[in-house]
Amino acid sequence: MLKNKVTLITGCSRGIGYSILKKFAENKSDIIACFRKKNTNNIKIINEVKKKYKVKIIPLFFDLTDRNNIEKKILPILNKNKIDVLVNNAGILQSSLFQMTKIQSIKEMFEINFFSQLTITQLVLKSMISKKKGSIINISSTSGMDANFGRISYASSKASLITATEVISKEVGSYNIRVNAIAPGVSDTDMYNFGHSEKIKKNILDAISLNRVSTPEEIANVALFLASDLSSYVTGQVLRVDGGMQN
Repeated sequence: MLKNKVTLITGCSRGIGYSILKKFAENKSDIIACFRKKNTNNIKIINEVKKKYKVKIIPLFFDLTDRNNIEKKILPILNKNKIDVLVNNAGILQSSLFQMTKIQSIKEMFEINFFSQLTITQLVLKSMISKKKGSIINISSTSGMDANFGRISYASSKASLITATEVISKEVGSYNIRVNAIAPGVSDTDMYNFGHSEKIKKNILDAISLNRVSTPEEIANVALFLASDLSSYVTGQVLRVDGGMQN
């Protein structure tokens, strides 16, 4: 479905980002895979995916809190590769009551979950505009729509990403560039497994119609749809993938 396309994906080391990396490689996209650190595990991921799916993977390593470094790493790649698909997946989660949350912590959350995504999107858009085609997929969250208790930082940053998705889609639609967001509910990732008590997990399952959390691959399947020509008339949308979660 993605043959002859080049995709840039952030946050590839685990969870949803790792599943998107594998799913897109399986569908024959060449990939610019972004990681925070260069370590044994990430190098192993790159080599295994390359070998299994026989696609080209260019790894990039940079910290999303350093805008200058983002540009330094991405610009040389853009000079040599025309990007067809961008998946802004990288992000962090932090939970605390508003009165217990330092404003600095909120700023740090926005730097990673929102401003870094905008920086990367601005860079990649130049490539897409020159081609007059492209698909941008922002991984948001249902928290950005439901205003979950104790998630002032995370929910606000993801809500901002949703609004940016809608605004940018209107501005670049005339260039045949589509911009959409995926809002996953609860997914079987480290963020979920180690960030919630068993009691909270039970309450979460009770509120989901399908009575289970998603697999990261199920989120990757939706990303694949938005990246492919199957969604050629879909833009400015937020696709909830939450198993029927009740607010």
